[in-house]
Amino acid sequence: MGYDETYRRSIDEPEAFWREQAALIHWHTPPERILDQSHPPFRRWFVGGTTNLCYNAVDRHLATRPDQLALVAISTETNITREITYTELYREVNTFAAVLGELDVVKGDRVVIYMPNMAEAVFAMLACARIGAIHSVVFGGFAAHNLALRIDDAEPKLLICADAGMRGGKIIPYKPLVDLALREAKSPPPHVLIVRRDLDPDMTLVPGRDVDYAERRVAHEDASVPVEWLESNEPSYLLYTSGTTGKPKGVQRDVGGYAVALALSMTTIFDVAPGQVMFSTSDVGWAVGHSYNVYGPLIGGATSLLYEGLPTGPDPGIWWRLCERYGVRTMFSSPTGIRVLKKQDPSWLKKYDLSALRWLFLAGEPLDEPTATWISSGIGKSVIDNYWQTETGWPAITLLPGLELKPVKFGSPGFPNLGYRMRIIDEQSGADVAPNEKGVLVIEPPLPPGCLTTIWRDDERYVRSYFGHFRELLYSSLDWAVRDTDGYTFILGRTDDVINVAGHRLGTREIEESVATLGAVAEVAVVGIHDELKGQVPAVFATLKQGVTDDPRDVALAMQRRVVELLGGVARPGCVYVVNALPKTRSGKLLRRSLQALMQNTDPGDLSTLDDPNALEEIRAVIARGPHCGASAS
Repeated sequence: MGYDETYRRSIDEPEAFWREQAALIHWHTPPERILDQSHPPFRRWFVGGTTNLCYNAVDRHLATRPDQLALVAISTETNITREITYTELYREVNTFAAVLGELDVVKGDRVVIYMPNMAEAVFAMLACARIGAIHSVVFGGFAAHNLALRIDDAEPKLLICADAGMRGGKIIPYKPLVDLALREAKSPPPHVLIVRRDLDPDMTLVPGRDVDYAERRVAHEDASVPVEWLESNEPSYLLYTSGTTGKPKGVQRDVGGYAVALALSMTTIFDVAPGQVMFSTSDVGWAVGHSYNVYGPLIGGATSLLYEGLPTGPDPGIWWRLCERYGVRTMFSSPTGIRVLKKQDPSWLKKYDLSALRWLFLAGEPLDEPTATWISSGIGKSVIDNYWQTETGWPAITLLPGLELKPVKFGSPGFPNLGYRMRIIDEQSGADVAPNEKGVLVIEPPLPPGCLTTIWRDDERYVRSYFGHFRELLYSSLDWAVRDTDGYTFILGRTDDVINVAGHRLGTREIEESVATLGAVAEVAVVGIHDELKGQVPAVFATLKQGVTDDPRDVALAMQRRVVELLGGVARPGCVYVVNALPKTRSGKLLRRSLQALMQNTDPGDLSTLDDPNALEEIRAVIARGPHCGASAS
């Protein structure tokens, strides 16, 4: 059965379809009812069924693949690689779970995990899942204030942290940030469990609060901790995402629906079978890290590569060298990661044997066509864009090569994923737009398994934030999109990142893609700035590829001309700045709002997650000198 027939069945006969998919995981108690949508927009999947994420990810594979690698944790920062079989993973998770029990963590308790991409982060997540505790992984290195906000919202029984992380050879102490956060927090946990990496010799422990994991694990190395069987709709974890009010939203995920969705995605989307290898370059603190560094590959009986390090360190061939060494079948990364490599010598793409590599998936931000074309031709592999959000938990728009590979259209993530009832509607009327017309991407309830069930302890905010934008009860992605006559969806950018130029609404993505078609451009970010006449005009910030020696003013003029050529005079950038680097978080996300703040001479916000703390100051100096092209260019 191909994509079209399978997709139609998934939305026309959802209960029959998902009843079949439920067989992909282990149920301690079979579901009594597949779907309960009696209180929309809330819904419950696999009602009455009991299961456990840890059991599905670890225990059930012990009989068939005990000696297969489950997890390979590679750090080019510490030069340590750990190869862990399913049997070894089972032992490590049970040991960690026993330590959690010693610290009085039980079913329903929240546990905040503040760690980099290291094996113990995975052990901690799975140990929480095993005993029914609700983990909340916070991206390692987040500012103390942001960590405190998440602590106060989750009210954890325990915080688990590493002594430090590393980035580009620089040690980033975590424990001082934890200490600051707990001093600020109104609901600090009674204990902090610390996993030492011997990176911060000056770290001090707070007596009575701080616990050294290495000391506690010795007594539990042979532990066998019983699995806590959870009803399908009980919460498995919280993952915080930014909110428009400044207060982070705790996206709440269930157990059974999430497990079934990931099991299905491993075969239909990522085309990874048991025993094969998946390499996701995400951080465990993000949604992709949860789903495809940890739970998805392990539920599918595959081997997962967990990587700590830069895409260019120790050299720009590191990702491909790992693909060769471990026979990676499917790789999952971000467009930003590929654009970083795009600035390097392309010979690195040809240096290693990638015969086992079948697919490169890219997500996390819109994938521009030049970047997709460059990497696809460079490694000679299929590049598949896919679109999803923290809230969806797994791809919402994608191609499904494990089911049927539709032709790739660079610039489009493809078609709605199984179970997603998607529409593109007019922002004002709510009516479906015609093909090739821009509208807001929405999902009709019920959301499929795997998506968020609510916002932690705030059902009203869940309804208001996601279902309160239109007269009809629809989940708003807050993204602009178009669908072409072949049914391919193209994402144009956030509805809240719209530039209104003389009454014309322009998505920043459209302008960025136009600029990116210039061969000299490596990366580009567009923001809207105030204009007395037009209300707003686009401001372009771009970096150039290595080896480009053209005068930046000439390249800037070419960018301006290209935008006019592709989008018309109304989209003409008001100014263009050529810079050495764009401001990004350590996860690779561009900080467009910080650029906008610099242009408006306002507070650029929390800079604690910046990959390069000097980037904004360098850009501030460039802005002070004036644009390379625009009204005030010299």
